[in-house]
Amino acid sequence: MRIFDPHIHMTSRTTDDYEAMYAAGVRALVEPSFWLGQPRTSPAAFLDYFDALLGWEPHRAAQYGIAHHCAIALNPKEANDPRCVPVLDVLPRYLVKDSVVAVGEIGYDSQTPAEDTALAAQLQLAADHALPALVHTPHRDKLTGLRRTIDVVRESALRPDHVLLDHLNETTVAEARESGCWLGFSVYPDTKMDEERTVAVLKTYGTEKVLVNSAADWGRSDPLKTRRVGEAMLAAGFDEDDVDQVLWRNPVAFYGIGGRLRLDVTPPQGPHEGNSVLRGGE
Repeated sequence: MRIFDPHIHMTSRTTDDYEAMYAAGVRALVEPSFWLGQPRTSPAAFLDYFDALLGWEPHRAAQYGIAHHCAIALNPKEANDPRCVPVLDVLPRYLVKDSVVAVGEIGYDSQTPAEDTALAAQLQLAADHALPALVHTPHRDKLTGLRRTIDVVRESALRPDHVLLDHLNETTVAEARESGCWLGFSVYPDTKMDEERTVAVLKTYGTEKVLVNSAADWGRSDPLKTRRVGEAMLAAGFDEDDVDQVLWRNPVAFYGIGGRLRLDVTPPQGPHEGNSVLRGGE
């Protein structure tokens, strides 16, 4: 089973997770920009983080045989903080980098006017840079947030089929599918979707333009949930080709839109900025 996790926050994970993911079949991933758990206080804090997504994390991943790409953005939660909003002016400098395969994650958290502005601006940046966009649909009042998201996408210069609507569930999948966007499902131990609910959605709506991710981060989450979904699909009667479409071919197709996806992995030659992750036997 080959796996591409299209949304996982490896900055929050240990190298043990990389090793376990490789053993489970993960060979590629996309790490979207997100909230770190406490407020950033200036755009400069984002820049160090973006630099890590472009340098340190690909280095860590490559040591474990995994191709690492990222998505760059001002995340929805911090779009409400005036101290952070100026980072929007810096994003174009990062969106031209080779390993940036999307703008994201953008979208809604509390569905505020500030989030409206940031979402519209970043959809335009995606269009300007010929990149797809990873959109975070809100965890609260999901259907209203989805409809608001779709309205903004339709008003933007970015085609719906260049947009991935993530964190969907049973209440939002039908309208998301009708929008022409790609469909994303985050699978968590306690919240969001689980394996069985995800399989039930796949039985109803099919496997076309569907991506499944772990969205693993610093909270209680599991970077092997993609593998568990694949196993649940097989147990429910899907065949190996269906699993490969959802866990590999669909994310490759979506993130390949910008022409930057590189799935070959070259083992690092030497350390990154003096550090190789390895200890003792370097």
